[in-house]
Amino acid sequence: MRYFLETLRVRNELLWAFGWLCLAGAVVCLLLTALSRTEVYGANVWYKPFKFYLSVALFSWTMGWYSAYLPPTNSLSWFSWGVTVLLSLELVYITVQASRGQASHFNTSTPFYSFMWIGMALAAIGVSVWTAYLTTQFFGEVTPLPQGYLWAIRFGLIWFILFSLQGLMMGSRMAHTVGGADGGAGLPVLNWSRKNGDLRIAHFLGMHALQVIPLLAHYLFKDLWQVILVALLYALVTVGVLIQALIGRPLSGLWAALG
Repeated sequence: MRYFLETLRVRNELLWAFGWLCLAGAVVCLLLTALSRTEVYGANVWYKPFKFYLSVALFSWTMGWYSAYLPPTNSLSWFSWGVTVLLSLELVYITVQASRGQASHFNTSTPFYSFMWIGMALAAIGVSVWTAYLTTQFFGEVTPLPQGYLWAIRFGLIWFILFSLQGLMMGSRMAHTVGGADGGAGLPVLNWSRKNGDLRIAHFLGMHALQVIPLLAHYLFKDLWQVILVALLYALVTVGVLIQALIGRPLSGLWAALG
């Protein structure tokens, strides 16, 4: 881990620093869950910013690592700054709303909340589109890499983009639960619904293909065709989870169907 962090700092110091800042935010929010009993949608109000800080830290460090495989250009620098600024704005609002005991997502109860909700959505879309542009560069000139690992990064990026934009499904519905209201019985910390379909699960799995597939390719499946198979199976499972949610069934229903 020390080697990773030291190398990451050399590769992309801005995203390295931003990742540390987000990790510190995650730790603070986790501590606050023990001090606050305020709940939003049936979960401790500080779990949402905790999860977002942790996810953004992981995304920042991942993209900081991958970015070193591309030629150093102004567009790469702009991407790093864009990620830092856009996601900082989103994290600040989510944190402020948590401190007020208010929902950040799907909250249009006042004109200001509506404005901020739209702003968060645009920031997330902006990061996804910017990442899509960066993805195209991985099909051009890159640092020589094993083909399996390179394609794992490509697949991870593509799945990330597709399932980050899947968040628009939740935005258009103004809810993440299908077949019931948001805020029912959920898994600890994650708060994924245990009784209804939950669109957040596929969103989570698809976006973290960005880390999972390249890690599997680096440590386990080094052959190109193995990587392709793993990437397709990962996508198949994630789409299956999404379909399961869309028909209003909890994740436990998928395991029962497969069994």
